[in-house]
Amino acid sequence: MTFRVDCHVKVLNDRVVERAKRAGLDAIVYAPHFTRLPEIRERAADYTDDELLVIPAREVFTGSWRQRRHVLAIGLEDPVPDYIPLETAMAEFDRQGAAVLVPHPTFANVSFEEADLKAHAETIDAVEIFNPKHFRLHNRRARTLAESLSLPPFTSSYAHLPRTVGVAHTAFEAAIEREEELVTAIRDGIARRVVYDNGLDQLTTMVSELAHLVYENTWKKVDRLFLSGTEPTHPTHIAYDGRFDDVSVY
Repeated sequence: MTFRVDCHVKVLNDRVVERAKRAGLDAIVYAPHFTRLPEIRERAADYTDDELLVIPAREVFTGSWRQRRHVLAIGLEDPVPDYIPLETAMAEFDRQGAAVLVPHPTFANVSFEEADLKAHAETIDAVEIFNPKHFRLHNRRARTLAESLSLPPFTSSYAHLPRTVGVAHTAFEAAIEREEELVTAIRDGIARRVVYDNGLDQLTTMVSELAHLVYENTWKKVDRLFLSGTEPTHPTHIAYDGRFDDVSVY
């Protein structure tokens, strides 16, 4: 039995679901930016059907904008905000028994470096060794790091655009029907294959996704930081009941 999962997508609509099914996926992991877990869970449930499981997750932005570390957590019960120290986030993931995945390691200033991977190796369950947004050098470096630290691999489309969904996926050798079973498979290091195309199609995907990344980190960042008020995932937001007020980096 093989269970094919695109382990990290940022968008979810009818086009995304249709594309995922055409790609032969059994599930996608939906983790949009700056969106609270209850909303993610509700939207994931709305798009789940007998052919495709949509699994809710959070990519938490730890630290400040200048020293960000992104961490993907699957299986959270209690919401975890952005803009808290990496150590606080990792401790919270561990407390909740979530599957902890490291997306795009060593990429720009938003990712785990080698020292971070070593420091949190006991909590990390998998490292992304291929991201279609990256150059081959970055992907080779990620694979080398995962292998050197004996951390299990995964891949994803990291899709911010619907057309990117399914261009890479992780195929687990397990029968998985629910979110909890995927969390167990990841945490237990169940055998899996990373599946991707490293040819011309990947280059086209990289160009379009990087163009979108530039947009996200210019006007959208300015809007988020200065114009939109308190983010729903800010640690001082009322939704977190003051639990993270004393560790907020902003």
